[in-house]
Amino acid sequence: MRKYFPYFLKYKKALWFAPLLVVVDVICEIVQPELMSKIVDQGVKQKSLHYIFQTGGIMVGLSIVAIAANIGNIYYSSHASVGFAAELRKGLFNKIQEFSFSNLDKFSSSSLTTRITNDVNILQEVIMMSLRLLIRAPLMLLFAVIIAVRINAGLASVIAVAIPVLAISIYIILRRGLPFFEMMQKKLDKVNAVIQENLVNVRVVKSFVREDFEMKKFGASNDELREIAIKASGMVVLIMPVMQLVMNISIVAIVWFGGNKIISGTFQVGQLMSFITYITQILMSLMMLSMTIMTFSRAQASSERILEVLNTEVDIADSAIAIEKNIPVKKGKVIFENVFFKYHPDSPEFVLKDINLTIQSGETIAIIGATGSAKSTLVELIPRLYDVTKGRITVDDTDVRDYTLQNLRSGISLVLQQNELFSGTIKQNLKWGKPNASDDEIINAAKDAQAHDFIMSFPKQYETVLGQSGVNVSGGQKQRLCIARAILRKPSILILDDSTSAIDTATESRIRTSVSSHLHGTTIIIIAQRISSIQSANKIIVLDDGAIIGNGTHDELIKTNAVYQEIYYSQELKEPAAL
Repeated sequence: MRKYFPYFLKYKKALWFAPLLVVVDVICEIVQPELMSKIVDQGVKQKSLHYIFQTGGIMVGLSIVAIAANIGNIYYSSHASVGFAAELRKGLFNKIQEFSFSNLDKFSSSSLTTRITNDVNILQEVIMMSLRLLIRAPLMLLFAVIIAVRINAGLASVIAVAIPVLAISIYIILRRGLPFFEMMQKKLDKVNAVIQENLVNVRVVKSFVREDFEMKKFGASNDELREIAIKASGMVVLIMPVMQLVMNISIVAIVWFGGNKIISGTFQVGQLMSFITYITQILMSLMMLSMTIMTFSRAQASSERILEVLNTEVDIADSAIAIEKNIPVKKGKVIFENVFFKYHPDSPEFVLKDINLTIQSGETIAIIGATGSAKSTLVELIPRLYDVTKGRITVDDTDVRDYTLQNLRSGISLVLQQNELFSGTIKQNLKWGKPNASDDEIINAAKDAQAHDFIMSFPKQYETVLGQSGVNVSGGQKQRLCIARAILRKPSILILDDSTSAIDTATESRIRTSVSSHLHGTTIIIIAQRISSIQSANKIIVLDDGAIIGNGTHDELIKTNAVYQEIYYSQELKEPAAL
């Protein structure tokens, strides 16, 4: 619970008032059976209307106070629980924003979605129930037991038998039900994953006419969730009949023994009525406690999943040296020094091996290689989307780990293979690159990326609203918008990771020319599959299986590097010349 304390800070007042009002409610309620007993045993027996009305008036007054206290408790408990959930969701979201790529690799997006929504909602219910029932039930139980024993200790011994039976039954049921709650949340993750995947790829589903397959896949995941939910609920619902059985047997026993005492003249009718009421309150309190414990059992699984996110150590963060230096990226010179990298520490092999590379400020460097040769991984190490396993990378002769992430990434624009746009207008998407950019800067960036013409063809032009992930523009248009967004920042380093694959050669050539002429001094790193896209680069790096096997200009590599020759001739549809 200590981990959750910061999320309650704004609601300390509500956390104090809610329990206080519960105490008031319980006190008002607990004295009423005794007052009723006095009305029966004294007012009715003595035929005193004055006593009946006087005591009855007190009961009405206490009921009004109890109602007011209960309304206040509902208000403050709702305020605290809903506010806590909102703060916790915000905290989870902020934590996820800090995650590195390696942190995100540990969680699926569907699982994170479930944790930040469904799991938080379950904790919200627990907090609300705790502020309403968790304090009320024990207080009611304690007071009712004390008064019941004071009324008749012999009859109260029935409770001594009923409570252990209930406690043991509830413990056994909940212990068997808890694993099902944990499994249920995992099955919910799976259902969310299927939904999310289907909605993102709905065009692929329809183009391959696979709706039936997707419906069956969702049906199977949904059925698994249903089966686990039924098992979990089936275990928990056993609590109610067990409690009702124990309650009914207890009341029958009390009526039997209490009736005999009335007949013998050692007990009064009003006392028996109040005693039965207090016994009912005791058993109802136990039932409320069991419901709370049941909710806690389910919440335990959700809490563990939330804490797993909150307790995840962010493996890429600002060092003390970086914060102290607080230097920006200025020139864009990049050096790889004996760099090795693997995604998981326990992996037997490195993805990148002994990378040594110097990229001078203002150079245009191209990286080419077969699929899976770790080209994207190489460039993702520069802005510290991942950290090197061994060796180091410097930017402007400073280790990238000695920059703050804000300063490092502000000096680098990266257009990834997966081009993603956000819901909103085209202008809003482009301003991701530079929030305070003027309209002229936005238009110039769009022109450099060869996006201005197609933007102007839309009825609302730069105010055109894009759907989620830019679904209402073509692949080539999406790539050009992402390039415009990146160059709008005028970065020191621009990385284009196969970001023109959906663009024709002529348009790609115009983009290269515009970028080169308008981003003076910017270091440009291009990952491409087409050799025609990189022939004019100052230097071309050939990667194979995570190692550099070629480094030079196009003319140099075409003469000396077999892998580069193979790629070149396969694309030019020529037979390779003999070396």
